[in-house]
Amino acid sequence: QVLLAAAVCTKAGKAIVSRQFFVEMTRTRIEGLLAAFPKLMNTGKQHTFVETESVRYVYQPMEKLYMVLITTKNSNILEDLETLRLFSRVIPEYCRALEENEISEHCFDLIFAFDEIVALGYRENVNLAQIRTFTEMDSHEEKVFRAVRETQEREAKAEMRRKAKELQQARRDAERQGKKAPGFGGFGSSAVSGGTTAAMITETIIETEKPKVAPAPARPSGPSKALKLGAKGKEVDNFVDKLKSEGENIMTSVGKRSTEATKVLAPPVNVESVHMKIEEKISLTCGRDGGLQNMELHGMIMLHISDDKFARIRLHVENEDKRGVQLQTHPNVDKKLFTAESQIGLKNPEKSFPINSDVGVLKWRLQTTEESFIPLTINCWPSESGNSCDVNIEYELQEESLELNDVVITIPLPSGVGAPVIGEIDGEYRHDSRRNLLEWCLPVIDAKNKSGSLEFSIAGQPNDFFPVQVSFISKKNYCNIQVTKVTQVDGNSPVRFSTETTFLVDKYEIL
Repeated sequence: QVLLAAAVCTKAGKAIVSRQFFVEMTRTRIEGLLAAFPKLMNTGKQHTFVETESVRYVYQPMEKLYMVLITTKNSNILEDLETLRLFSRVIPEYCRALEENEISEHCFDLIFAFDEIVALGYRENVNLAQIRTFTEMDSHEEKVFRAVRETQEREAKAEMRRKAKELQQARRDAERQGKKAPGFGGFGSSAVSGGTTAAMITETIIETEKPKVAPAPARPSGPSKALKLGAKGKEVDNFVDKLKSEGENIMTSVGKRSTEATKVLAPPVNVESVHMKIEEKISLTCGRDGGLQNMELHGMIMLHISDDKFARIRLHVENEDKRGVQLQTHPNVDKKLFTAESQIGLKNPEKSFPINSDVGVLKWRLQTTEESFIPLTINCWPSESGNSCDVNIEYELQEESLELNDVVITIPLPSGVGAPVIGEIDGEYRHDSRRNLLEWCLPVIDAKNKSGSLEFSIAGQPNDFFPVQVSFISKKNYCNIQVTKVTQVDGNSPVRFSTETTFLVDKYEIL
C-alpha cells in the first residue's frame, strides 16, 4: 500500500483538510486532484473507488462531505479500504458534526491523528484507542510542573496581599499619630495619597489573575514505527515519473521498506448490459432473556437493462430456501411460467422490459418467530457488583453461509458516569460520550469467526444497557434465491449478465 494523500473535501471537490505522505505534492496539485474527483464518479454505481491514469481515489461519503484517500493504482485496495474505514472513524472523535466549519476548526487535531495512522505512505498497525492515546500524550511530568507552577503563583499572590495589608495598616497608624503616610515605590514620598494607593494595590491583586496558558500538545516521544523506512516499489517509481513529466518538483524519502504478502482482492463487478440487484432487508426484535419476538425479512430482484437488444429476455431463478418464504412476481410477469419452470418473463412474450430503468420483477417476504432463524444471536449479561455493573456480551453467527461485514453492536450506557473500563474484547470499540453509547466494531463475522465476546465495567443498573442494537452489511443474501441464467425469448440463447447482492439491516434490537 502506498498512500499519497488523505483529505476531507466537499461534494464539489473543495479541499477542507489534506495531509500528504511519501512524496511532496504542492497545494495546487492536491486541489486539482480533489477538484477532478467528483467529476470522475458515476452516479448510480455503488463503487468506493475511481481511477485515473496516474492515481486511484478510494472514498467514503460522510453526509455532505467525502473522506478521500489518493493512492497509486497498484496499491492494495483491501488495505486501502481498511485504512479508509479507520480514517472515517477518527473524524467523529474530534468533530461534533460532519460539517465544513467543524472540520476546519479541528484541522490540526485531524492532521495529528492522520500522522498516527500513516507514516511515509504506509499504514501503521494502530487502532482507534491507540491513536487517541498517542495524540493526547498525557504526561505525568507535565502535570507535576503545572501543579508546582500554580502553587508558586498562589504563594506569590498571598504574599502580595499580605504586603498590601501591612501598607494599609502603616497608613492608618500614621494618620492616627498625625504623621505623613509613608510613600510607595522607594522615592520617599507618594504622588497620591497613601490610602488610595494601598486600596488600588489590594484591589488589583485580588481581582486580576494571570490567565493559565495550556501547553501545546506534545508529539509522542516513545517507540514508534514511523522511522521504519521501506523499499518503494515499481508503482511508486512509475507514479513519481508521471508527476515529474507533469512538471511537479518531487522530493522522495530515503530508505527501504520490506513488503509483506498481501491478499489479492477480486476484480470489481463488471456491470453487463443485463444487471440485477438482489437486495434484502431484515427487521428483528429479540428479548434479552432469549426468544424471538418478531423477525421480518423483505427481498427484491431489480432488473436493469441498458441495451435494447436484450430487452426480451427470461430470468432463470433458483430458489433453495426451505424456511417458507413467500414469493410474489410483478403483475406484468407470467405467473404460470414462474410457478411451473421458475422463470421470470413477461405475460406477453412480444413485449420488452423497460430500458435504462430499475424494474422490480420478484419480491419475497419471510416473517417468523422461530428462534433458530436468527442470523446473528446477541447475548448480553449485565450483573451488579457493588456500585458498578459488570457487562458480558457475546455474539454467535447461526447462519454460517453468511459473511457479515462492518458489524457494529451498539450498547447504551448510563449518563454522567464516565467511560467504561474494557476487560477482554474481540475486535475494537468506540465510546461515544456525547450520545452515551459503546460501539463494538467487528470488520467481518463469518464461519471462521462466528463468535466473540466483550467484557466491560461501568457504574449503572442492568436495565441501563438495553436495547442493544446491531447493524451490518453482507454481500450474500439470507434467503437462498439467485438468478442462475438469463436467456433470450427468441432462440433461448444465453445472455451475459451481472449480479449485485446486498443484505442490510432495517432494525435489529435486543430489548
